[in-house]
Formats: sequence, C-alpha cells, structure tokens
Amino acid sequence: MASVTLSDVAREAGVSLATASRAINGSANRTVRPELRDRVLAAAAALHYSPDANAQAMARGRTTTLGLIVHDIADPYFSSIAAGVTTAAERAGLMVTLASTGHDPEREIAFIEVLQSQRARAIVMAGSRIEDETVNDRLRAALSAYRAGGGAVAMIGQPLFDVDTVAIENTAGAADLAVALHAAGYRRFAALAGPAGHLTARDRMEGFAAGLASRGAALAPEHIMRSAFTRDGGYEGMRELLDSGAAVDVVLAVNDVMAVGAMAAARDAGVTVGTGIGIAGFDDIVTLRDVTPSLTTVRVPLLQVGATATELTLGEPAAEPRLERVASTVVLRDSTPPRA
Repeated sequence: MASVTLSDVAREAGVSLATASRAINGSANRTVRPELRDRVLAAAAALHYSPDANAQAMARGRTTTLGLIVHDIADPYFSSIAAGVTTAAERAGLMVTLASTGHDPEREIAFIEVLQSQRARAIVMAGSRIEDETVNDRLRAALSAYRAGGGAVAMIGQPLFDVDTVAIENTAGAADLAVALHAAGYRRFAALAGPAGHLTARDRMEGFAAGLASRGAALAPEHIMRSAFTRDGGYEGMRELLDSGAAVDVVLAVNDVMAVGAMAAARDAGVTVGTGIGIAGFDDIVTLRDVTPSLTTVRVPLLQVGATATELTLGEPAAEPRLERVASTVVLRDSTPPRA
C-alpha cells in the first residue's frame, strides 16, 4: 500500500495543501482557524497519516529537540544532571538528544553545529570550562551563531559566554568544607587538585585554601597533587601522595569520583580510610553514597541544577543573560571521623 501523503489529507479534509500543512506542522507566521484545523486533524487520523518531523521543523523554525552536551556521560555527576534535564524536558514535551564530548573542546563545538543544523530548540551544556581563551572564543562564536538562528542556550558551569548560566557555589562550598574538617580536629591537609587550567577544580581549591586560612591553617605546596579530573586521576594522585611519605591527616579530592579513586589507592597501599587517613570529595553523587566508608563531601543538588538549566532555555528570552547560583552543603560522613 502506498503511504499516505499530506496531499491525501488535504483532499480528504477539503482544504488546500498549504492549510493542511499549517494545521499539522504548525507555522511561525500564520495560523489556521480552529474549525479547519479540527477538520484536517480528523482527516489525518482517519487516513493514519504520520507527519514528517523535518517538515514540522521547517514550518515552525525549530524542532521539539533539546540538545544536552556533557563532558563524560559515564561520570555519575553528568548522568545526575542529565536526569534533571530530561525530567524538565519531558514536562515541556521535548525530546533530549545527548552528546558526550570526552572532554574534547573540538567535539563540543562540532556538536553545537550539528544541533544548529538540526534546528534543535535549545541546548544545555554541562561541565567546567578551561583557561584557554582561544578555545573559549571559538565556543563563544559557535553559541552566538546558534542563538542568532533562534535557539536558546543555558550553561552549567562558569558564566563566561553571555548565555543563561547555572553556577554552582564551588568556592563557598569548599571553604565551608575546610572549616568543617578543621573543626573536626584535622590539621595536616593535602589535596588532589585536578588538572591545571580546569576552572571548577581551581574554584574549589581556592575556596578550600581560603577556608583553611580563616582557621590559621594552610596547604603545603608539596601536598597538592595534580591529576586528571576522573576516578583514575584520583587514584594516581593519591598513590603519588602516599608514595611521597607526606604526613597528612586528611585529603580533599576536588570531586567525588576522584575521591573514590583516592580511597581505592589508600586501600591498595594498606591505609585504612577513616582511621589511617581522612578523604573528602565534592558533589555528593547519589550513586556513590553507598561506598564504604561513607564519603564526606559537599552536596550539590544536581537534579535541580539540570532542571533549572532546562527551564532557563524554555522561558521567555531575557534582555541580559540570567545567572542562577546554586548553594552547596557540607555533609560529614565516616571517611572523616572526628579526631582528638
């Protein structure tokens, strides 16, 4: 059987092809009278007509797709944000297209260009920025071109690109964690600081150092380990710290997955986490709450972060980029028990 065409629907409804198209696909410029729209939709249902998504996108100027770009979907930080994005998108009747860049800025820019060519209604980008103005300028240009075509953008991270941004209070949260650990009796500190040039890691390190300074304490430079912002990076940084023989009581990992890697490295070295050394992370990722011992961290409401970013892209455009700040909360657990 030949497939049903829009011309068949128009003929069945007794309207022009243009009217049938506007009734089914929508139009950015012209509307159809309700009685004509009802007649066309009834004809389409009777003929079992399936509208063409590309035709709808052309007519409306945008699809019902929201693009979500993350650095690494295998990282539970990003999967938690993705859950918030998809929940908010579903409430708005949108489908989410997910792209994972593998921390490659070139892929990030390429994904924006693909979403622009596909007429995606909005883009949410999640992940820290880096200190590279050449890369940032190219990303800024790609976002500007997408927005010029009518797309909406929200960033989860640093407010660097003149778009709506959801910014996590990384500096304040890390400062609060430092103060809480000092109050729990810790005096000799180390940090798994992530890679140089990573802005989220930088903000958290600056906050932690400021919190320690407010209590008359400090991080010795030789106790700051640089490694990848990943579980394996945490493992390697912790192993380097332990191999150095550094006499420290507690280690900050600048995210939870690095903290999990650090805990594994401590176990492999025969050091008991909690009694032999304290370890703390940042983010309070739900899927990591069952690690043993339970991980001290800074809680970030990641589902809320994803939902808020999505809602920003779907709201009325603002004259100036909006900035939503999300507070974080220290959660002390068994990986850093109180010390005498």
